[in-house]
Amino acid sequence: MNFGFERPVILLLGILTAPVAVILSRYYRDISGMDVPLGPPGGIAFKSPVNLDLIVNIFRVFNIAGIGLLFAAAAGPVSVYTWTVWLDRGADIVFVLDISPSMAALDMNGRSRFDAARNLIRDFSLSRPMDAIGLAVLGSDAAMLLPPTLDRDSLISRLEKLRIGEMGDGSALGMGLAAAALHLKNSEASPRAVVLITDGENNAGSVHPHTAAAALRGLGASLWIIGVGSSGEVPINYTDPFTNIRRTGTFDSRFDAESLRNLSEAGGGVYISAPSGEALSAAFSRFDEAEKTSRRSASQSRLQSLAPPLLFISLLIIVISRFIRMYILGALI
Repeated sequence: MNFGFERPVILLLGILTAPVAVILSRYYRDISGMDVPLGPPGGIAFKSPVNLDLIVNIFRVFNIAGIGLLFAAAAGPVSVYTWTVWLDRGADIVFVLDISPSMAALDMNGRSRFDAARNLIRDFSLSRPMDAIGLAVLGSDAAMLLPPTLDRDSLISRLEKLRIGEMGDGSALGMGLAAAALHLKNSEASPRAVVLITDGENNAGSVHPHTAAAALRGLGASLWIIGVGSSGEVPINYTDPFTNIRRTGTFDSRFDAESLRNLSEAGGGVYISAPSGEALSAAFSRFDEAEKTSRRSASQSRLQSLAPPLLFISLLIIVISRFIRMYILGALI
């Protein structure tokens, strides 16, 4: 939101005439005023109990401020609201994120697999404002947390609230892909894509992952599977969301890349191995390049006049100032 004036020349005129008005008001007071000594001849002169000069100056400032606001209102102050309108329909993309406890393994350059993936999803969504991004998560069960949307604030807020282990200890890959397929079934976007980010093989859920992958293929949605993590002993550190107990130690990561590769082939998709933070970032870049969409946009603006409230305030200041001077302090100044 920006601020401006429709007639800035009037505002400039008010600024230029303000010093002249101050000088004239002082000159008028000097030539129209007359000092009358009060008190007995040769005695002590009368002194007012209040500082009349200060009171006069205060009300003079109020008058000048009111007149200045009148000039500002006449200049046509407006607030300008500008927003971007995308001229082309972007893609519908659903990220299916594994949040089972093994995703807490710290082998992404000192960060957990979960944190590294979550941060990349956030950065990707901000770099593709024209695309609708959805978020599904999986553990021993799966859920669609946010259908594809352009609302980035909602997506980022939901990402920040995610906790490792809140969907259970397993990896229901088929359930996660099925949730994505269900929400892309009626999508009219082109392209449509699902990105599964996981470090394990399917070991839970009532839907076979190959069945869900085939369903995505039938919908014409592209499937990308990113196998995140390395094999071997890896440190792990997370807080159980149900007991609030800190879990630390060493995790024996037995990463099965072959099962994920076979799953991607069942869906006619792409499998990318990401054993490090750099590899995971490169996987997102590869997906970004492959699923490019049109970025034509236009800007629209809406003006809202601020003149009425300024006019009301200026008149209120002038009227109150005049009333007090004439009817309350009239006998003193």
